[in-house]
Amino acid sequence: MANSSPGTRIRTLWGRLKPLPLGTWLFSRMVGLMVPYTGTIGAHVRELEPGRSRVTLRDRRRVRNHLDCVHAVALVNLGEVTSGLAMMTALPPGVRGIVTGLSIEYLKKARGTITGRSAPTIPTVSSTIDTIVTADMTDSSGDVVARTHVTWRLSPPA
Repeated sequence: MANSSPGTRIRTLWGRLKPLPLGTWLFSRMVGLMVPYTGTIGAHVRELEPGRSRVTLRDRRRVRNHLDCVHAVALVNLGEVTSGLAMMTALPPGVRGIVTGLSIEYLKKARGTITGRSAPTIPTVSSTIDTIVTADMTDSSGDVVARTHVTWRLSPPA
């Protein structure tokens, strides 16, 4: 696995851990160790397959702001990890990707467990291109509370 692409390594790790008791929790902790800043929010990867992810964030004091709702930066962090997992696991072998832009729309105060979902369309990469991956964050009633737009620069195999 050492010489494989990041997406392949993520998919392999997910495939090994998901069926185990507490496997998705362990996978989520490992993502947090691989990407330490992302790990600060304690997000939990619930579903992952190439080009699709679902990640949850528990509402707790650690991620709240002074308005008694989930902090804006915790939401953008959730959106980035949700879209990043969906994108990385879908990239074809040899295609490289790096985030070059990130924006978010805050649509409603975020309270309760927040669920991030992303299902990007992966373009064919024959030359360096930019593509935007969206992740919606919803509350327990299904209302979209925030939406991230992550710009990825994709490069073909060298």
